[in-house]
Amino acid sequence: MPDHVPSYPYSEATSPDQAPRTHELLKPALWLLGTWRGRGRGTYPTLAEDFTYAQEVTFSHDGRPFLRYEARSWLIDGQDGPLRPAARESGWWRVQPDGRVEALITQPTGITEIMVGSVGEGLAELASHTVALTPTAKDVTATRRRYTLTEGATLDFVHDLAAVGQPLQHHLGAQLNRAG
Repeated sequence: MPDHVPSYPYSEATSPDQAPRTHELLKPALWLLGTWRGRGRGTYPTLAEDFTYAQEVTFSHDGRPFLRYEARSWLIDGQDGPLRPAARESGWWRVQPDGRVEALITQPTGITEIMVGSVGEGLAELASHTVALTPTAKDVTATRRRYTLTEGATLDFVHDLAAVGQPLQHHLGAQLNRAG
């Protein structure tokens, strides 16, 4: 076994200490790049009460034609203090030449969503194509997500959910601001 790891380029155009060149296919989604943070509200018929949460979403790339997606959230109290971790997910958005998007999003709770949709100037919309569940995961049958850039600075996020016998309906809504 070699005692060192071979050195490979970070991307075709850069070294590890430089930002990667942006792939041409990512142009419709460039407005999403970066880290976004903010607050939101959640509701669902099977929950005892509505809740407030903080959320952080990061979109990045490494020079190839897809976006790396990571999101995490925390339930918060009335003074924006964290109560406990909530949702966490990661995945990849594959942008196609015509602006279509194919996304793979996984959650540690045993849910994987394969989503399809579109991304363009200030709007990304995705709907579940397939939802795969581990044997002990909550019964989720469909999801829909919308990301809208408003006033050039706020990322409005809406997440609809069909789960545990309920039809597709509003579940989460947040307003996120670019961090840093």
